[in-house]
Amino acid sequence: MKKRFITAGILLLIAFIALITIFKFNNDNNKGKKLEKVKLAEVTHSAFYAPLYVAIENGYFEDEGIDLEVILTPGADKVASSVLSNDVNIGFAGPESAIYVYTGGEKDYLKTFAGLTKRDGQFILSRNKDFKLENLYGKEILVGRYAFLLQNR
Repeated sequence: MKKRFITAGILLLIAFIALITIFKFNNDNNKGKKLEKVKLAEVTHSAFYAPLYVAIENGYFEDEGIDLEVILTPGADKVASSVLSNDVNIGFAGPESAIYVYTGGEKDYLKTFAGLTKRDGQFILSRNKDFKLENLYGKEILVGRYAFLLQNR
């Protein structure tokens, strides 16, 4: 489990660095210049994208000459459509969207440059300091789209 979080974090960092590198500007040349507008469609708001949100809030994109607009676009199919129609410049979605477009015969197909997560991420939080995962065994937990029974493994 810990490996998955580390892997997801590393891949997210790689995607973040790639995003910055793609639209890299020299800070000195950006002073007084108009920012380059970049639209990013994401399939969901997630804590796994925290480095991106922190960079936006701290003005790192503006420092690099980028006016980044993040647009929530629920559904990988809608993200793919937004990218293909040039409504957005970048799409964060699963690689299945690129596969569907490619196998559908589209000549201008999408290219995936990073896998951000293997599955949708989930966090279990407690207000109780003495919380243990065992407290949830046999209980039903709602995790996004469906509930599942947490079993002792």
